[in-house]
Amino acid sequence: MTAATDLHGPAHVARYLETDGEDGYHWRNGTTILILFTTGRRSGEQRSHALIYREHGDAYLVVASKGGADAPPAWFVNLQADPDVEVQIKGDRFRARARVATPAEKPEMWATMTEVWPDYDQYQTKTDREIPVVVLERA
Repeated sequence: MTAATDLHGPAHVARYLETDGEDGYHWRNGTTILILFTTGRRSGEQRSHALIYREHGDAYLVVASKGGADAPPAWFVNLQADPDVEVQIKGDRFRARARVATPAEKPEMWATMTEVWPDYDQYQTKTDREIPVVVLERA
């Protein structure tokens, strides 16, 4: 069986959901993972993504980096079209509303995220796209 730290994409999501995060919540370099459920903007189908997150007050932060690609991740484009999402953290699945951090909020939130995943800074140097921090607030 693949170690939880080697999981990616659909395999990571599947193992996380099967085990309520027992496998897949703790990931690489001390990071923790949530599952974000968005609605496909064209298909209307539910999509799920395993993302590094940090708590921020009553909200949760994720970064729409896609490794520094010039195009944003599909999940981000989907939540821009429909910000009503679901989030699962371990066995707790709940409705949330997604928004992009404001210019005033972003520096602190970015620092919170790069503290746990320093590669985000490197990803930003690879693209002219401003990589957003997404705030997930319980609905």
